[in-house]
Amino acid sequence: MSQLNIHNVVIVGSGPAGLTAAIYTGRANLNPVVVDGMQPGGQLMITSDVENYPGFPEGISGPEMMDKFRTQAERFGTTYITDEAQSVDVSGKPFKINLGDHEPLLAHAVIVASGASAKWLKIPGEQELMGKGVSACATCDGFFFRDRVVTVVGGGDTAMEEANYLTRHASKVIVIHRRDEFRASKIMAQRVIDNPKIEVMWDSVPEQVLGDAEGMKVVGVRVKNVKTGNVQDVPCDGFFVAIGHAPNTKIVRDILKADSNGYLLHQPNTSLTDIPGLFVAGDVHDHRYRQAITAAGAGCMAAIDCERWLEEQAHLGNLAK
Repeated sequence: MSQLNIHNVVIVGSGPAGLTAAIYTGRANLNPVVVDGMQPGGQLMITSDVENYPGFPEGISGPEMMDKFRTQAERFGTTYITDEAQSVDVSGKPFKINLGDHEPLLAHAVIVASGASAKWLKIPGEQELMGKGVSACATCDGFFFRDRVVTVVGGGDTAMEEANYLTRHASKVIVIHRRDEFRASKIMAQRVIDNPKIEVMWDSVPEQVLGDAEGMKVVGVRVKNVKTGNVQDVPCDGFFVAIGHAPNTKIVRDILKADSNGYLLHQPNTSLTDIPGLFVAGDVHDHRYRQAITAAGAGCMAAIDCERWLEEQAHLGNLAK
């Protein structure tokens, strides 16, 4: 292996959190390196329109927004590596970030901003109509279904929250659940049951998302009753999958603490973890908000924490050359 350079900071992930961290660390002359990850640009790359991010009064597409983030970070000296991080070795200093196709990277500090991925049903039409009526985020996309009929799949608290939120916009919300009772907390479930704009299809599973002839929008969902075997096509304009998210924590799963759902833990009101020099930002630790703007804010926090930590280590003479 050739002699490796030691970078100030390597950022794992290139969504709003990772690229905001890159902008801030870049402006601090830290010459950040961003490892793009499994989905360069994060979940916004499958979001057709973003209308709730400040500064874009006319709205902007998710991919266009992330391209702007990327260009801005590059302006301040960010280097990108198109690869997926496999693990972070913290057994010595500097840290070693092992990649899939490239040589490992060495860094004094690492910001983990690898995000979280929505869990999907993997049924026909789901991926093909992504961003064309198929979504995993009611808060992000609910506005586009004003006075429309939408379906929500799931039976946990996430599904209950999504269904109730969607009633603010949609004329009708149909919750599809495979069992005869919800797994959600009783209070959340009761809110859905009592909501006059929500209809529940019990003992049912979606088998296919139906699109129009051009494949440009959702027009319905094919639903099967698991008890009777009856199959019917339910007309709708939106199909929301609410069966949870999985944080992308593979690279640090064995070295950082996580909660019961796998989201990384950090020190309160900071991005600091139990390992000095290892920081977290965005959806990899945030299961509550999961918004582009909160992820970007977390990326800013991680960058500032990282910059101050590196300054302190340099002052103490703890950084290997």
